[in-house]
Amino acid sequence: MPAAGPAAGPAEPQAPADAEPLRRGRRRKPKVLGRAGGRAPARGAAGAAILLGAGRAAAARGVTAAPFLRQEDAKGKKPKRHEKLKRRGKAEGEQSAPEESGPGDGGLRPPSAKKAKKSADENGAAEQNGSAPASGHGGAPAAVEPGSDAEELTEEAREGAFSNFPLSQNTINLLKARGVKYLFPVQVKTFQPIYDGKDLIAQARTGTGKTFSFAIPLTEKLQNDSQDERRGRSPKVLVLVPTRELAIQVAKDFKNLTRKLSVACFYGGTPYKAQFDLLKSGIDILVGTPGRIKDHIQNSKLDLSNVKHVVLDEVDHMLDMGFAEQVEEILGFAYKKGSENSPQTLLFSATCPRWVYDVAKKYMKDEYEQVDLIGKKTQRTATTVEHLAIQCRSSQRAEVLGDIIQVYSGSHGRTIVFCETKKEANELALNSALKQEAQSLHGDIPQKQREVTLKGFRNGVFEVLIATNVAARGLDIPEVDLVIQCSPPKDVDSYIHRSGRTGRAGRTGICICFYQRREEDLLKQVEQKAGITFRRIGVPSATDIIKASSDDAKKCLDAVPPSAIDYFRQSARELIEEKGAVDALAAALAHISGASSIQQRSLLNSTAGFVTMVLQCSIEMRSMSYAWRGLKEQLGEEIDGKISAMRFLKGKMVR
Repeated sequence: MPAAGPAAGPAEPQAPADAEPLRRGRRRKPKVLGRAGGRAPARGAAGAAILLGAGRAAAARGVTAAPFLRQEDAKGKKPKRHEKLKRRGKAEGEQSAPEESGPGDGGLRPPSAKKAKKSADENGAAEQNGSAPASGHGGAPAAVEPGSDAEELTEEAREGAFSNFPLSQNTINLLKARGVKYLFPVQVKTFQPIYDGKDLIAQARTGTGKTFSFAIPLTEKLQNDSQDERRGRSPKVLVLVPTRELAIQVAKDFKNLTRKLSVACFYGGTPYKAQFDLLKSGIDILVGTPGRIKDHIQNSKLDLSNVKHVVLDEVDHMLDMGFAEQVEEILGFAYKKGSENSPQTLLFSATCPRWVYDVAKKYMKDEYEQVDLIGKKTQRTATTVEHLAIQCRSSQRAEVLGDIIQVYSGSHGRTIVFCETKKEANELALNSALKQEAQSLHGDIPQKQREVTLKGFRNGVFEVLIATNVAARGLDIPEVDLVIQCSPPKDVDSYIHRSGRTGRAGRTGICICFYQRREEDLLKQVEQKAGITFRRIGVPSATDIIKASSDDAKKCLDAVPPSAIDYFRQSARELIEEKGAVDALAAALAHISGASSIQQRSLLNSTAGFVTMVLQCSIEMRSMSYAWRGLKEQLGEEIDGKISAMRFLKGKMVR
């Protein structure tokens, strides 16, 4: 049999995704014949995965590499680079989706039946398709514009046609300028109740257009009413959101819908003077975080007595962040007890904790609308996101990150990496082992710098954003191809909202979660509560890394102008004469891609400097001691010190 030595070439086995760890010498009961690597096992063969130190020869009968477990052999498992890059180039003429967040399922039923609730059946296809079909720049579908002579309209496009709603031509033009050609399901379901002045609770998955759901009808209604243009006028619309970044995004969406109304955004970490000036000039729509809004009220700078519409966005997150008391105190200034002229109240929430219904009972009218585009479905994450899990030691994480980003996102894709602490985010962003240019985003960074960082990430100045939970909700970051979570969060909702940064508005996305052996229970908890199943995979193989790197390098060559090529023709001729055309170009591609040296890694636990082998036997191995004894008989006692770890494959048998 071949020797188990160093990894000389790029092709090596993929980790058994569901390898079951066993301690040495521990006896196990055999299981029935199972599958490994997606292929049917041969009857009577037993096997174990063995981790050998690279560069140490170990020749023995029955010790072979595991080509059947390589990632590249699994059809449809790894995203193709050219398809992902092609998606980003389809911006022109495609439907653009507003960005916000909040995937989730209703956690509790309403305490009373006083509301006029819309059933899941009434939601129809919108409930089944909580997200819009995939496409380009805004992550929305390449829709056929109503009234065009193109192909037949989809059902979603017919229901969302602008002609079905009381929209002014000016608003329609502004929507079209943003690439919006029809309203999305959540916008269709909520438009008329909001426009008619009804109170409403709305639930929908991430990326389905919840921000525009209230922004479009409220803007249209205010513009149709007689406008007050006096200086110092108090706001008619108050929108409360939990984070600064979400406040900026929501205010931006309002500004994109109107040229007549004054829109202001108040949040902490910014000077008060500019906000005082806006209050003196007069505000029609005010978007802000509870802390800063409360400050202005207490300082007698902000008057909420004329507010006609109150929106609470990301209500569940308001509760998580301890804003419940502040929000209720703010609402107390806008609502008058016993008055029939209380503001219209709109609650948008991914989940519906008890506090949502307490607020509804306290501030909403007796009959309010409820729009639920999630229903009783168990999966709380976006259905367009694939969830992967990789076992990796914390000491190896930075180096493995670079390989994963290269394979699953590449140098042209956007990636967000989530960490639990600010210290970890800073260390990863500055780690030289991370090949891609990255910047960190967390609460200790000044607000102005945070805005600059987010703008740079949106505009493609750098491709990797390493963040704490501050970036998990509602950020307007289009076309995020990959989300990586450095560990399974203890709070399952955190995983849901982090993974919601990709796969928005129907676009496909990938979320990868690192875990260590001691965190396997946390991973299972996320699976159970989020209604998902992680596909356990190993780190990218050398073949995967080289292929992804060469694809990126070829894309870089396409961007070189002909005028620049002329300067290098002579050097190219010399290299071809010296090395040959193929070798010269191959060396150039390796250098351009940064893949001139590939480090071999364990496919079991991502440890550097190890190669994974598969031991096959003709008899059933009842415990790991059978494998150890067989190896020593074939290779000698010294093999004991060269093996780092050994595990049974799934079912304790392989083909």
